Amino acid sequence: MTLLARLALLFVVVPLLELALLLRIGQTVGFLPTIGFVVLTGVAGAWLARLEGLRTLWRLRDDLAGGQLPAQAIMDGLSILVGGALLLTPGILTDLIGFSLLLPPTRHAVQRRVRRRLEQGLQDGALRMTVLRSSSRWGPRPPESPPWDQGHEFD
Repeated sequence: MTLLARLALLFVVVPLLELALLLRIGQTVGFLPTIGFVVLTGVAGAWLARLEGLRTLWRLRDDLAGGQLPAQAIMDGLSILVGGALLLTPGILTDLIGFSLLLPPTRHAVQRRVRRRLEQGLQDGALRMTVLRSSSRWGPRPPESPPWDQGHEFD
């Protein structure tokens, strides 16, 4: 799928699907319950994003204090950020995806899938990575190993 097709899907098709779903739900349960549902998912999502964000910050702090690379905490933080942003967007589909990125079991399943796709892209040559600085506190990386695969598991 080309970049233009993906952008069209993201900015045209998804909002139209969201609007159609909200209109259908509004016809079924009424206007006020539909608005209440949208507000409730936003409030619940904000609360859950805050809770998971704080948990991730504590894990990041503990990893750094222990001298470890906080790979999982960084992945969790990025997932929580995207999930929270999706929950700010009114709609059923974006809420489902947003909540799935905030809940640890589904968030980690999504992370494993993204990791496999990234690894496949690197192996196929469809994705390239440039390292600007090869050494760090944890030592230099071997060039054949992906930067996220340094002995840390993403579960």
